[in-house]
Amino acid sequence: MKIDEQVSLLMQGTEYGDEELKQAMTRELRNRLVEAQKEGRPLRVYCGFDPTHVDLHLGHTIPMRKMRQFQDLGHDVTFLIGNYTALIGDPSDKNKARPILTEEQVKENSKTYTTQAFRVLDQDKLKVRYNGEWLSELSLLDLIRLGQNFTVQQFLARENFSKRLKKGEPIYLHETFYALMQGYDAVALETDVQIGGTDQLFNIIVAGRKLQEALGQKPLVGVICGILPGTDGVQRMSKSTGNIIPIHTDAQDMYGKVMSLSDDAMSKYFRLVTRWLPEKIKAIEKDLKAEKLHPRDAKMSLAREVVSIFYSEDQASEAEQAFVSLFQKKKAPENMPKYQLQEGDTILSVLMGAGLVSSKNEGRRLIDQKGVRLDGITLEHADEIFPIQGVLQVGKRRFVRVE
Repeated sequence: MKIDEQVSLLMQGTEYGDEELKQAMTRELRNRLVEAQKEGRPLRVYCGFDPTHVDLHLGHTIPMRKMRQFQDLGHDVTFLIGNYTALIGDPSDKNKARPILTEEQVKENSKTYTTQAFRVLDQDKLKVRYNGEWLSELSLLDLIRLGQNFTVQQFLARENFSKRLKKGEPIYLHETFYALMQGYDAVALETDVQIGGTDQLFNIIVAGRKLQEALGQKPLVGVICGILPGTDGVQRMSKSTGNIIPIHTDAQDMYGKVMSLSDDAMSKYFRLVTRWLPEKIKAIEKDLKAEKLHPRDAKMSLAREVVSIFYSEDQASEAEQAFVSLFQKKKAPENMPKYQLQEGDTILSVLMGAGLVSSKNEGRRLIDQKGVRLDGITLEHADEIFPIQGVLQVGKRRFVRVE
């Protein structure tokens, strides 16, 4: 790729909330690519992930997708596990202090992160580091010297802190350490480019660049990725809202969940979760606008692309065929039993009430084995309120229409 083509690809799907800042980062990225090419070296790129949970969902993979683009262009990419920053917890996207995790919890959560990340990233071209390597070596004097580069006003001006301050909610001193620690990660790695979501804007653009400059390094280029909306197409993808597409699932479930997206969310998914180049995305959107391409067909292409990233092309094709058979060719039985939803019905109580399982234990086991689907989408939590009406399927042959 030519430099301008690389810049176009690497800045695809980025958001800064300020057009001037985006243009500045675009120029700096181009200049850094030109310099690296002249020097005959790859850019040093990293993204950090705090192991605060065990499983990752599609939203977590957005920065990984960007990392993979840098890998494919031949750059030096590091997957940084924030085993020390996770002890504090990032306050950037929270309206209250995160609970403090123990070292044992962080260690346990870390075990699954790299194996899940390798489903997106090229393992042979990836460095994996832990920020405890250098953060554990910092003394109190070191922390004081890092802190003297910032004012309290800078932290209080952050949106989540200012909102909590106005509401009279506590802001704990240790929460301000997080940005210093993440900024020091950039220094320790001597990074050229740091990738993160829009919730990381302060930590990357302010803390990381400022600390690098203060310690004699060239300030990094921040590549800030947009936040992926969940399956509802509105709210940020999050386990707490239940609108996630997990990557630790199966091909058919992932395909079905992508197909459940609203049409309005497709453009964001094109830019954030696919391997498609900017030219292809523009062509698809042009055809959609001109009504030359049906939104359903565009969404099927999107679902096939997303599934093939995490599974094989064959598995993606099989998932598509299963979806078409069930929903477009109506292969579900036409005369199936019906179940009338009652107020307060949970997934488990519907399974029992509809006679799809003979015991609660059997119902929980089938749910744990991902054998229960509603309109093709896997149901994962037995005690959740039943979400919507639709075709409830257990295994391959048992169907009930829930109304």
